[in-house]
Order: sequence, then C-alpha cells, then structure tokens
Amino acid sequence: MTGAFVEHHGKAQPGMTLELSFKWQGAEVRFVSEVMHSRVVRTGSAKEAPVSQSGIKFIDAVDGAEARLQDMMATFVGQLLAAQKSNAKGNDEGRPEILSQLGEARRSRSRGFLAYHLSGGKWTSTRTESDKQPGDGFTVAGHEDEEELATLCRAYEVADEEGRRLIRLVAELSVHSAKKSSTT
Repeated sequence: MTGAFVEHHGKAQPGMTLELSFKWQGAEVRFVSEVMHSRVVRTGSAKEAPVSQSGIKFIDAVDGAEARLQDMMATFVGQLLAAQKSNAKGNDEGRPEILSQLGEARRSRSRGFLAYHLSGGKWTSTRTESDKQPGDGFTVAGHEDEEELATLCRAYEVADEEGRRLIRLVAELSVHSAKKSSTT
C-alpha cells in the first residue's frame, strides 16, 4: 500500500506533509504522508472546521506501521470475503452484518446532497445542504453511487417532461432516505 484516501476536518493543500495516525489492535499506526489532492466536501461553520477528503501518499512508515497496516487490511478483506461467500450461499454465517456496515459507512461519511443541473447539454453537480429538486435536473443523497448517477443523468437527457418528473420523484426518494438516516 502506497497511500490512502482519508476524510478529515480542516483543509489540506497538495504538497503538504502530514502524519496519518490511528490505532489497530491497540498499537499505534503512523505514516508520514504527502497530500496529493484534496477537496472540501462539507463547509464549516463558526464552531466547526470544514470536512475534506484527501488522497495522500505514504512517505515513511513509523515504527513498523507498514506491517500493522497490511495485517489490518488482510483482516478486513478476509472478513468481507467470508461475508460475501456466506451471503451468496443464502445463510447468516460469517458475519453478514459487515456488508450492511460497509454501506452504512459510505452513507454516514457522505452527508448532505448532490444537486445535478443540465444546462446547454452539460451537467454540473454541486454538494448542497438543500434537499430541493431543481427544475433543470435533480437532487439526490450525497452517498449515491457515481455510476448510477451517470445512468440517471443519461436517462434524464433523453426523457420527456413526464420522464424527467419521474426521475425527480426517484431522486426525492434518495433525499428522503438520507434525511431519515441522519435523524436515526
């Protein structure tokens, strides 16, 4: 492993050096890292720093961090494969909850909404806190899959007005599920 994609508070700029640090099985795992790219995904407030997602490259593993990271990844991959195998067989052995936890992790880290607008044959998307459906596109939960959203955009482009209304209705279901999960 040569790097990671992390979500963190504050802003980071490409070229910055930082330390990634976390615990695995009671041991500290630390990497001196370089920020390769970063973007703010949720703006901050007077009381809270913005939340960013950054791609980092590991420069130096501190005190055996590389071996601990490999152990952690092997453990997670093994658990995931066991859960998928169990799920494919239709039984509840092998910790099937891990599959739903993966989906929940994605949903919880991607709060807010994505608003898609079609103008002049080109799509723009922006993160927003508004759940409103625009007249020139649609708004969905921020955790939706990018490939599915690309398919939805293509469908919207060729749809008539009634089809576009139905697409906005489907998008509204996505928004509703995000609002429901943020209150639980």
